[in-house]
Amino acid sequence: MAKVRGIAKDAATIVFANFKGLTVAEATEMRKALRTENIGYAVVKKSLIRRGLEEAKFEGTAPELEGEIALVWGKDELGPARALAVFVKKFGEHLAFAGGVFGGKFVGKEEIASIAAIPGLDTLRAQFVQLINSPLQRFAVVLSERAKQSAQG
Repeated sequence: MAKVRGIAKDAATIVFANFKGLTVAEATEMRKALRTENIGYAVVKKSLIRRGLEEAKFEGTAPELEGEIALVWGKDELGPARALAVFVKKFGEHLAFAGGVFGGKFVGKEEIASIAAIPGLDTLRAQFVQLINSPLQRFAVVLSERAKQSAQG
């Protein structure tokens, strides 16, 4: 329970992962990948999860945790959900989102899956730059075409 309390205190986001039939090789591959991104992964008894998270006093109601549950957490708000999403796609029949804690509130599996779909900051910056440049590029193309027409006519 002390481990869950520590996770609840230090993590920006906690994802509850439902795993069933995950092989040792698959779990090892996932743990290694998560560790390289400074994301924690631990299998914890549901009773300990409930007690540890009750003390954290997150807003809302905790999602129903069924089956075997692992905690995935990190200091980056989007990192744990996005990193786990890679393995949910890869090991879909053995691994699924079960909910989590985001922004100090409990969220369901649909919300955590939506959070996982948010692109990273670098991608968002690139999309923003492209959005800003798009009208300028079209304007430059129009000017270029007009200049060609004027030169021909």
